[in-house]
Amino acid sequence: MTPATPSARERIERLLHIEPDSKPRVYLQVFKAAEFADLNYVLELLLSAGIATLGLVLDSPAVVIGAMLISPLMGPILAAGLAFAAADLYLGLKSLVSIVLSTLVAVLFSGFLVWLLPFQFPTDEILARTHPNLLDLGVALLSGLAGSIVVCRGGGGGGVTALPGVAIAVALMPPLCTVGFGLGSGLNWAIVSGAGLLYLTNFAAIVTSAFVVFFIVRMDSPDVRMKIGYTELEAASPDRLYRLLANTRLAKSFGDLGQLRWRTLMLVATLLVLFVPLRKSLYQLRDETVSRAAVRDAIRTLGPADMLLTQQLDLMPDRIAVRVVVAGSVPDDKIRQAERAIIQRTGKQATLTVRKVASEEELAALRERFRPAPAPPPPPPTLESLRAESLARLEKPLKQAWPSEAATLLGYELGLGSDGLMVRLRYESAKPLDGPSQEILQRFLQNALQAPGLRLILEHQRPAAKPRRTGGK
Repeated sequence: MTPATPSARERIERLLHIEPDSKPRVYLQVFKAAEFADLNYVLELLLSAGIATLGLVLDSPAVVIGAMLISPLMGPILAAGLAFAAADLYLGLKSLVSIVLSTLVAVLFSGFLVWLLPFQFPTDEILARTHPNLLDLGVALLSGLAGSIVVCRGGGGGGVTALPGVAIAVALMPPLCTVGFGLGSGLNWAIVSGAGLLYLTNFAAIVTSAFVVFFIVRMDSPDVRMKIGYTELEAASPDRLYRLLANTRLAKSFGDLGQLRWRTLMLVATLLVLFVPLRKSLYQLRDETVSRAAVRDAIRTLGPADMLLTQQLDLMPDRIAVRVVVAGSVPDDKIRQAERAIIQRTGKQATLTVRKVASEEELAALRERFRPAPAPPPPPPTLESLRAESLARLEKPLKQAWPSEAATLLGYELGLGSDGLMVRLRYESAKPLDGPSQEILQRFLQNALQAPGLRLILEHQRPAAKPRRTGGK
């Protein structure tokens, strides 16, 4: 009897060195990886989200890579791909619930950490995950294929060493934490939408890749389903989701996820929906790259590289604006020629503005030309202002030094003579001030007014006699 010719799926399975007896074990391994209600899974999820969030805020690629290695999200997503390949409705529901809960927990925890931070400034690591394109879709598809093959081989043949590389390439947790950053920093919709699109792209691509690999290696074959059926039900029996759905109509369809063509169409339709914004983003990236290269080459034609000081480039959908500051003169025909070169390469309207920085000689001439005239000297003070100022300076030390208990100060004069300053004081008391008191007063005024040659003249005046009272008996 001639043996049956192996099918293409069987040939690929052999080429990948996948043992048929190991497939039920792989199936059960992926099934268990979709469990959310597990303390180890939740801890890994929170730790990965925390490390990724801090790495993004610190702008540290090494820290972000460490979070990728811890992230447990790969398990439920691969389980979703296996559910599509094996038409396992219960596994699909289980993985979907786990993915939704994991996504919510990671985003909310990341947003909470960002909200606690004293600053919320988007770094380059954050901004790099807000503009996904078709290249990211390609990376996710290839990474999903690699991860699924590694899982199917059960860690043999280099699978263990390939798992860290797959986790880094897929990068599921950093986009989720970027979404959390957008929420925690005040609902920045540009960051939330861009990073959310990247996460959905990675998710859909990995599920599709896992579906393709698991289908090709015949994880849906009857012998695998027969061996895994009882084991799966035994593992699922304590599951809350299983107990919740066991008494519903869905329980009869746990092993049936619909026909293959509808499952395939569902995944293809999802990728097509994501294809539109990713394609637009890729074309935008292409236009920016072409525009920057055209501007760079055009600026080189203006003169030597050391003549260029600064440049500013504004890229708009329909035109390009370039502002350049140079250290020398640039002819107008060179500027117009550079503009035409930019227009020819980009197909957009371009404006090139060149500003020249003045040389040291030109700056010196300008400073000399616009130097303000020196201010005129202030007018000399008037005699009246000098008198008021001098008397004000005399009044304070005089009040401090005058013996008001012994005599009443009636008035004072300040005189200027060829022999120096003179202060005349008129006072009233029962008897004149003695010599030591006069000497102390004179020295105090000399020191206070900084006039060593000051002469003090005291004019004493007795109090007026009170009139006597006259009266009769």
